[in-house]
Amino acid sequence: MASSLSGYDLHTHSIHSDGTTTPGEIVREAASLGLEGIALTDHDTVTGWPEARAAAADAGIEFLPGVEITTRFGHRSTHLLAYGVDVSRGGLAEELLAVRDARHSRAQEMVARLAADYDIAWETVLAEGDDRTVGRPHIADALVTAGYYPDRSTVFAEILHPRSPYYVPTYATDTAEAIELVREAGGIAVLAHPAASRQRGPVADAALEELADAGLWGVELEHPENREDWLTGLREVALRRGLAATGASDFHGAGKPNRLGDRTTDGETFTQIRSLVAVPR
Repeated sequence: MASSLSGYDLHTHSIHSDGTTTPGEIVREAASLGLEGIALTDHDTVTGWPEARAAAADAGIEFLPGVEITTRFGHRSTHLLAYGVDVSRGGLAEELLAVRDARHSRAQEMVARLAADYDIAWETVLAEGDDRTVGRPHIADALVTAGYYPDRSTVFAEILHPRSPYYVPTYATDTAEAIELVREAGGIAVLAHPAASRQRGPVADAALEELADAGLWGVELEHPENREDWLTGLREVALRRGLAATGASDFHGAGKPNRLGDRTTDGETFTQIRSLVAVPR
C-alpha cells in the first residue's frame, strides 16, 4: 500500500559515500513512499548522480543533484549541502578531491590506531566501501561485521567520537570558502543539521549571521537530529536574513535510524531552488 508522504527529501546518502543503498534504490523507495522528489547528497562526491537521475526519470519523480561538503567554521565541523552545482565550473571539483583524499589518509591512520586493540585491517575496511570514499562509517561497519559492536551508531558513540584516542582529525574546507565555490559552480548552499543533538551545541546565531553574509542561501531547520530547543535563535536569524528553511531525513539506509521522508522540503521552496541552480534535472 502506498504511503501518504509528500514533499521533497533533500538530504540522502548512497553507497557512493556512507549510505548502504544504491542511488537507484533510494529513488525507487522515495517514489513508493509518495515523495515528489529527492536530492542525492553524498559526502564530497557526485558520482551517484547519473544513476539517481536515470532512476528518477523512470520513477516519475524529481531529482536534484547535490553534494554534502565537509567544511569547518572556526573550530567547528560544519557540513554544507550544495544543490545544483556544475562541478566543471570553478574550483569545486578540485576541492572535493582534496577533501576525499584527506578522508582516505585519515581513515588509514585511524585503522592503524585501532589495530593495536582490535582485529581490524585496512583491507577489511575497504570491503565495506569504495576505496575513493572510505571513512569513519566504513571503519565502524567493519567493527560491526567483526562482532565488536551491534551497529554503526554504537561504534561512533563509544570509540570513533572526536575525543577518542582512535580519532584522527581531517582536512575540511573553510565554510565561507565552500559557499563561494558553490556559488561559482552555479549552485546554492544550505547549512546542514545546525542543531544536531550529536554536537555539543547548535551553530551559534552569530556564526549563521556570518555565513549569511558569505552567501549562504538556506538552513536545514527540519532534520530528525535537530534539537528543537536549540533552534529558536537560528530560526529567528534565518527569518531576519531571508534564509530559506529546508527539511530532509539525512537518509543513510541501514547506516542510520533516519527514515526516508522523515523530514521534507515543501514544493514552493523546491521550485525556488530549481529556478536558481545551473544543473538540469
